Amino acid sequence: MPSTASSSLVGRRVDGRYQVLHHLADGGMGSVYVALDERLDRHVALKIMRPDLARDEQFVERFRQEARSAARLSHPNIVAVTDQGQDEHYVFIAMELVEGTTLRELIRTTSPMSVRRVLQIAEGILAALAVAHSRGIVHRDIKPENVLLRDDGTVKVVDFGLARAVTTRTASADSSVIFGTAAYLSPEQVETGRSSERSDVYSVGLLIFEMLTGDKAFPGDSPIHVAYQHVHGTVPTASQTVPTVPAAVDALIEDATATDPLQRPADAAELLEELNAIRAGLTDDQLDAAPVGPASGQSDHPAHTSRLGIDATHALVEPTDAPASPQRRRSILLGLVALLAVALIATGGWLFTLGPLGQTSVPDVLGRPQGQAISLIRAQHLDTSVTQAVSEKVPVGDVIASKPTPGAQVRKSADITLTVSRGPERHTVPTLDGKTQEQAQTALSAATLRVGTVTQAYDDTVPAGEVVSSNPAATSSLKRGAAVALTISMGREPIAVPAVTGQTVAAATGVLDRSGFTVTKAADEFSDTVPAGTVISQTPADGTGFRGDTVTLTVSKGPELITVPDVTGKPTAKAKSALEALGLTVKVRRYFGGLFDTVRATDPSAGTKVRKGSSVTLSVV
Repeated sequence: MPSTASSSLVGRRVDGRYQVLHHLADGGMGSVYVALDERLDRHVALKIMRPDLARDEQFVERFRQEARSAARLSHPNIVAVTDQGQDEHYVFIAMELVEGTTLRELIRTTSPMSVRRVLQIAEGILAALAVAHSRGIVHRDIKPENVLLRDDGTVKVVDFGLARAVTTRTASADSSVIFGTAAYLSPEQVETGRSSERSDVYSVGLLIFEMLTGDKAFPGDSPIHVAYQHVHGTVPTASQTVPTVPAAVDALIEDATATDPLQRPADAAELLEELNAIRAGLTDDQLDAAPVGPASGQSDHPAHTSRLGIDATHALVEPTDAPASPQRRRSILLGLVALLAVALIATGGWLFTLGPLGQTSVPDVLGRPQGQAISLIRAQHLDTSVTQAVSEKVPVGDVIASKPTPGAQVRKSADITLTVSRGPERHTVPTLDGKTQEQAQTALSAATLRVGTVTQAYDDTVPAGEVVSSNPAATSSLKRGAAVALTISMGREPIAVPAVTGQTVAAATGVLDRSGFTVTKAADEFSDTVPAGTVISQTPADGTGFRGDTVTLTVSKGPELITVPDVTGKPTAKAKSALEALGLTVKVRRYFGGLFDTVRATDPSAGTKVRKGSSVTLSVV
């Protein structure tokens, strides 16, 4: 049953947007409700932070930062963060509402599970973590309660980054605690309070063990007892409890849960790769073998999301058969007080030296690759966040700067912000061909580039005033503000029409072709003065034109020839008239005084071809 405080929110509106419908669950950071997002008309899971956390301004700011980081994670196996905020009463985060169950409930009701089912669930968890790890985000609190399973079987991981916000708050506000779920904390989280991708890998290894066996790897009556086993114990093999578990799966768990974090896979992606390789090598019989082990839910123990430290230390006293005497009870009490005092002194010394409240130096990681830099920083028990910036000098993926700067003294678990190079800033030259100079300048300005040298040139295809070409050409990559040279069209180039009259057709055509003109021919004409095959005239005859224009040539056929007709036997007058009509001149030579006035012969004779205007002599008798 939900608490009265939890129930009191039902029916209220949070941030003027979320109508709280009913209580869903309570956790270490607050309570979760099903709410209606009235703005988007959809149901969400609304997590309301505990009042003591909401009053801590430092926590609220850290919470906002972590929620923003989590909201940037988008993956089918990650519960999406849709909103975060604070109104006058509550600090909250809105998340995707998952219809289904938790991995805790699945373990309670169905474990031990088949190897196939376990690896399917682990695959979903690791896929979600791999995305987060690739962006420098560590979950820090992987446990069955933070793994949801939708009704269709999809695995969803929730609460990315939120454990970090609470860890930072408790480490700074309460020097005696470390936040975490005891059953799934990595040894380094217990010893130093430091987390890394390998810490999440460790927790996933424990989940795999628990799904296969139904038992926690390190059961115990108190969180401090469980934490001690994480540091000093070894995770047992699952096959000891469930003999059907293959040796390769035992090896997978052993790799993931190595006490030394450097002996584990570096991150979730590496463990996922190992898991897939192992699964590919297993037979269907091995994957689907019915587990033989504890009855379903038999070994389930509630997970303690606890504060590890002096407030979680318990004195374990062996029971006796009979009540102790007052003097014996006083002796036991004094012994316990002394033991607690020693624990307090030791814990305080550890916290302010090796523990999370100790000081350390920010290492110099400038110029190093991002992954190497993060490893060096985490080796100093510090956390990291990453931003990116352009750089002309620092290669892509290398660190440009850190905040605080190298050498600065900071508290352990402090966050070091790394600025990582995205490489040089480059802008793409847009397509400018066919634009006016003004349009080209506007396009270059939009691309954070500028117009450089402008030259003009004739172009047969690009209209005057438009860009013919750019240098560098379109799609080239340039620095911000770089100049792009433009060539602007002056239109078609005017050219002089060469005079080719009096030249042969072949010569004239060659001259005109080389000048860029197209040649056509009009009908040939007779010419008494221009030899056959020679240009008589051209159109246009002179002036200027443009490349590709047409020049028409008229070519001589030579002089026109006339066939001398047969006029013999005709009277002189008729013969003369017939010849003159053909353009011939006529001479008359009379014999015997031209008594009969009849043409007896012509010179040239009938049928002879002569030029127009030639003379024909008539012999008349």
